[in-house]
Amino acid sequence: MKARVCRVYEDLYVLRLEDDETKFFEALWPIPEGVTYNAYLLLTDEGSVLFDTWKRGYEELFMETLEDLEDPTNIKYIVIHHMEEDHSGALPLLLERNKGKAVVLGHPMTKSMLEHFYGLKPEFRAVGDGDEVSVGGRIIKFIRTPWLHWPETTMSYLDGVLLSGDAFGGFSIPPMFDEEGGVEDYMRYVRKYVVTVVGHYLSFVLKAVDKINSMNLPIKAVAPAHGMIFRENPTTIIDYYAKLAGKEATKGKVLVVYASMYGAVEKAITKAIEALEGRGVKPIVYKSPTEKPRR
Repeated sequence: MKARVCRVYEDLYVLRLEDDETKFFEALWPIPEGVTYNAYLLLTDEGSVLFDTWKRGYEELFMETLEDLEDPTNIKYIVIHHMEEDHSGALPLLLERNKGKAVVLGHPMTKSMLEHFYGLKPEFRAVGDGDEVSVGGRIIKFIRTPWLHWPETTMSYLDGVLLSGDAFGGFSIPPMFDEEGGVEDYMRYVRKYVVTVVGHYLSFVLKAVDKINSMNLPIKAVAPAHGMIFRENPTTIIDYYAKLAGKEATKGKVLVVYASMYGAVEKAITKAIEALEGRGVKPIVYKSPTEKPRR
């Protein structure tokens, strides 16, 4: 478990918890590769804006990391993109340390979720699709993206940065930014994340991508709640989500899944793989659910 803080752009920072201890995401999906929880903090002369928090159980570490950047009582707004507890878990302690000075911004459903999840009744302002909030000369625009992957999920747009919540994220503990490399390896964990977390809602992925594209927003970074921040090539992750959601087939790829108790099946499969490769086909091979695919 490790906490990291990096500047994304200007006065916008990411607070990232690198979780290599959780073995099952949502107590269901095995993640030996780990996962990150990304919160974001905007510093302005009129007060700060915090976008989401970390997983429940790491509240003290979150506050220690936050307090290295900002006094919690200086936080003017707390934006909640998604109320699931891996993003809202530190809210009770944060609101206590904030001394009730912040206004919580979120989908109208968020208000009742705060009360039912945590017994919290902070000052709350519902934000609608396209609503804007100004702070310190900066404009935050809210974009509703329902069912990615809860009904109340929302994104924020700030100075070219799309804070995308659970969308456009992935499993693993990758480099912080895409320009640091590792994108190709990371993408297989993005695929796993899409299939497991939002796979039931693929049509809503396409609706969200179409909506964002139709807004013609200049995007210089995509900053999700899990995984890598894309700022060298920000459309890469958006396009990849659209490709997965569109169920676009990859030409020249064959999936090979097998088990071999004593090795005989493996010998046969090896011959088959060699034959496929000899014909210019790219086999993606899974020997067992716990092993990485052979490429």
